[in-house]
Amino acid sequence: MSRRIDTQTQLCAVIGNPVEHSLSPSVHNAAFEAAGLNYVYVAFQVADVASCLAGMRALPSFRGMSVTIPHKMAVIPHLDDIEPMAQHVGCVNTITNENGRLVGSTTDGPGTLRAFDLAGVPLDDQRVLFIGSGGAVRAVAFAFAELAQVEHITIIGRTPERVAAIVNDLHAKTPASVVAAHLPEDLPEAMSAHRVIVQGTPIGMYPNEDDTPIPPDLLRPDHTVFDMVYRPYKTQLLENAEALGCTVIPGVEMLLNQAVLQFERWTGVRAPIHAMRAALMEALTGY
Repeated sequence: MSRRIDTQTQLCAVIGNPVEHSLSPSVHNAAFEAAGLNYVYVAFQVADVASCLAGMRALPSFRGMSVTIPHKMAVIPHLDDIEPMAQHVGCVNTITNENGRLVGSTTDGPGTLRAFDLAGVPLDDQRVLFIGSGGAVRAVAFAFAELAQVEHITIIGRTPERVAAIVNDLHAKTPASVVAAHLPEDLPEAMSAHRVIVQGTPIGMYPNEDDTPIPPDLLRPDHTVFDMVYRPYKTQLLENAEALGCTVIPGVEMLLNQAVLQFERWTGVRAPIHAMRAALMEALTGY
């Protein structure tokens, strides 16, 4: 049975360039259907960000927008308001149309915190090691620094300038204890000094599933390992960690829970997470 689309239908969308790979339409449309909401979610390949957001502002029924690569920074000058964490991170992945005012926010970091909470992994007083220096690491590191009571954060990567940029911004904008480290020479010591590991590089992503950024001999059973890569569902890193008895959190949990927070922001309704998870896992099997 097809869903009814009428003059009361609220529109949500993801914009990016390219955008064909996005799993968001499957996840959000499943959520709208399960919740019985008159919403629809589509994907738009967008090159002209300014015109796109002007169109959103002009359409009262255009309620929400997900923003993906390469537009997470480009949308910022065209918004009316940006929530503090998104300002600190320097990018936006969620836009909400509040009666013609476009409000930018980020759900990547808070969604990851929600994934840790659902996995039963407390972050209070933990030492957290972030591997990588890209935008996703930056977003999650700010959430950990601002919203969780972590004891210490280390950012380790191969590009000193990018690592330093994240560390300096965290120092300037949060109360967190943060230091920089360099791959690969600092990895053994960093792994021994931290219990929570957040892997934020593309290493191990399809089609290079056999790769791992962390040699198995650096893992120990008391580690919690979260890998942002979600294709494959369980990376070689997570396979190795699980075999040693570590707690593991797959990257799909970040993808799912950031979408949950978007859904709830746009609708004001509690997200049907089971329906969203089922749709996400079904969509992943197509890749």
